[in-house]
Amino acid sequence: MTTPVLTISDLHQTFEKGTINENHVLRGIDLTMNSGDFITIIGGNGAGKSTLLNSIAGTIPTEQGKIVLGDKEITRHSVTRRSKEISRVFQDPRMGTAVRLTVEENLALAYKRGQVRGFSSGVKGKHRAFFKEKLARLNLGLENRLTTEIGLLSGGQRQAITLLMATLQQPKLILLDEHTAALDPKTSMTVMALTDQLIQEQQLTAFMVTHDMEDAIRYGNRLIMLHQGKIVVDIAGEEKQSLTVPDLMALFHQNSGTELKDDQLLLHT
Repeated sequence: MTTPVLTISDLHQTFEKGTINENHVLRGIDLTMNSGDFITIIGGNGAGKSTLLNSIAGTIPTEQGKIVLGDKEITRHSVTRRSKEISRVFQDPRMGTAVRLTVEENLALAYKRGQVRGFSSGVKGKHRAFFKEKLARLNLGLENRLTTEIGLLSGGQRQAITLLMATLQQPKLILLDEHTAALDPKTSMTVMALTDQLIQEQQLTAFMVTHDMEDAIRYGNRLIMLHQGKIVVDIAGEEKQSLTVPDLMALFHQNSGTELKDDQLLLHT
């Protein structure tokens, strides 16, 4: 039997515990991801989407429950230790890159993730050729911008490079935290297409939080919807492929007992 890539058992997260502002954000999440799964996750304001990703990444400590990556429990591991095997792309294109470094220097840092790094005299020729080939596959002309400071690029270009950086070392898991939300619609479509391309080409296991129900349906092989810290919809395969937005909203109502308006998903958790 194949070992799952990620197993989450009875995960709870409570903020401001013991105060009048106590907020039980995650309420007993159980989740298993197999190799090659591309899960999209949606939910309204306060559903727990980003809290779930932060828990997996180690940004916030686990209050209760267990998180296992492959055959190794990582519940108490630090963000740094987890980052050797878990990559993450954030909503803000300015995060995940060093703005004063060039494109190739940023890619070099990502390429050396998990290795002992020292100061060297620039990017080696063999690495430059490798980075150029990877950038060319994005079809954005970025292979000709290797020596450009990354802070001078557009948000879409930076997010495309951040995606590439996150996948250079074939992570066990990639977390996409509403990574197109800050982009204009046209650029968002381009970055989503690149996301799908990289995930499919490298057969990555990916977890994507999105505010867009159509993207949640269009991409990935499995869709999860959170409500009040619980998984209320978990749908995969052919059943997911045939979904429409009205179908999804009806499923949410059926399983949560509440109505969901499309604009609720434009809010962040």
